[in-house]
Amino acid sequence: MFKYLKIGYFITLFGLLIYSFTQVDLNLTLSQISIFQTAQKSLQQIGFFNRPLSTTIYVLLAVLMFLFYFSFLFMAWKKKIVAKHAWVLIIGAIVILTFSYNAFSYDLFNYMFDAKILSLYGQNPFLHRPLDFTGDPWLNFMRWTHRIYPYGPSWLILTVPLSFIGMNYFLPTFFLFKVLMALSFFGTTYLIYKISEKLSPQNVVFNLVFWGLNPLVLIEGLVSAHNDMPMAFFGLLFIYLFINKKITGSLLSYLFSIGVKYATAVLFPVIILLFYLKQANKKINWDKIFLYFVVLSAGAVVIATVRSTFQPWYLLYILPFAALIAKKLYVFIPTVAATIFGIAIYVPYVLLTDYSKSYPAVVMQIELIGFLTVVILLIIFSLKAHFKKAS
Repeated sequence: MFKYLKIGYFITLFGLLIYSFTQVDLNLTLSQISIFQTAQKSLQQIGFFNRPLSTTIYVLLAVLMFLFYFSFLFMAWKKKIVAKHAWVLIIGAIVILTFSYNAFSYDLFNYMFDAKILSLYGQNPFLHRPLDFTGDPWLNFMRWTHRIYPYGPSWLILTVPLSFIGMNYFLPTFFLFKVLMALSFFGTTYLIYKISEKLSPQNVVFNLVFWGLNPLVLIEGLVSAHNDMPMAFFGLLFIYLFINKKITGSLLSYLFSIGVKYATAVLFPVIILLFYLKQANKKINWDKIFLYFVVLSAGAVVIATVRSTFQPWYLLYILPFAALIAKKLYVFIPTVAATIFGIAIYVPYVLLTDYSKSYPAVVMQIELIGFLTVVILLIIFSLKAHFKKAS
């Protein structure tokens, strides 16, 4: 059974790889080789000029990914697969999707240009914006060129060397950044595996599948390649090192995580609690700690949403920590529901484009339904826990 599911899953991921190139910006030419240009234009024809077909393909791929996801979760729950099976699927996903185009977000281009400001132009990205470098050909296919660098110094430490290695040529630099995200995803997945192995060995495979095969994680982490992935890696590295009593390294990892993207700063109260419990030589209830991480990360999502607008990749703040207690239904069901709605948000994106006048209203409706669904689920689980405690 697993063999056939694995083949079907890899075919689906390969379909997502090909589909991602339907979204290549019309001002971007990935290769001067004629055969690749012909293929790119054919795929763009679907993505930009046959949007109903593009939407149908996207929905089909998303549905298939979730069907496979739930199948593998069920098999992990029933102990029908072992960690080796999960790793085959995860590594296969990494190999396939690392070569995809960042179909649903332009952020990767901004990451690349932020590093380019320093590596090529010798300027400070904290002070200069892409728009300051008029005449740069990358500006033709970028968005948000008016903003200055919004992330922490750790992110520049990771990315500026890649910009130098890529010699500021677009395609080599593009894939170097994609490899960085792939390694971050692999590292995050490995840490979830190792932490679960130490604290919850009976749930290792389930936790691994919950995170490593989650469609939203794969799309936002490997396809769109958001820098939330390295942020999550260093956040989990803190936990792993702390558990293994490497306190200095754990603290440095946490600070580096904040320096990638500031979202993990909201975890500071729990970090203080952990150090207090350790200093007082008190037993740490790790399930509660992970739940606190989930709640505070959800708070970071709310803050980011209020500050700008909700984006599906914000769920990457929550999911790495949720994966460590994934078998708890009050965590599993709301987070999976949120990921389904997160993926659904891209349906109007591929059908209407975000330039459409009706796009904001449609997305708002999906977000509102998704938010209410998650809130209702949380209320149900809270009431259930209350009545159970009362009885």
